Amino acid sequence: MSQYDPLIDAVAARLGNGLRKLGLRVTTAESCTGGGIAEAITRVSGSSAWFETGFITYANRSKARWLHVSEADLANHGAVSQQVVEAMAQGALEEAEADFSVAVSGVAGPDGGTPEKPVGTVWFAWAVRGRGVTSQCKRLQGSRREVRAHTVLKALEGLVIEVEREAVKRLSS
Repeated sequence: MSQYDPLIDAVAARLGNGLRKLGLRVTTAESCTGGGIAEAITRVSGSSAWFETGFITYANRSKARWLHVSEADLANHGAVSQQVVEAMAQGALEEAEADFSVAVSGVAGPDGGTPEKPVGTVWFAWAVRGRGVTSQCKRLQGSRREVRAHTVLKALEGLVIEVEREAVKRLSS
């Protein structure tokens, strides 16, 4: 149990409520969280109405095979990069035929960091069908467990923002 669990549960429930009201679906593309985002989503009762699948693509080969991330982007920018995480989000959206996706790739630690990408560096991307992809990089602090939990929370919060943006868009049209 992590200090983030109550927050994660609350944000996942808020996400599910918003998706259910809109009749839309979400998918995940995860590397450093190893399925933690999908696990948080499916802790919400009734999540099968708005979550069908998630992709755990820890290895670069899996990112290329299942999410259609280009080998060139992986080679030139590395797995922890804007180019790769945006491709992961778009690939998951298309493969799952979902309305929203989130992708994460990062260095959870305690090993694997470099001067350019120290431990705690995480790239996030959110894709929305018909609206494209947004992304951002965060430098998170803490243990491996804390970095992963904070990544799950941030990923879910970004999805909530996108779902609520869609709800407002629908109300104003």
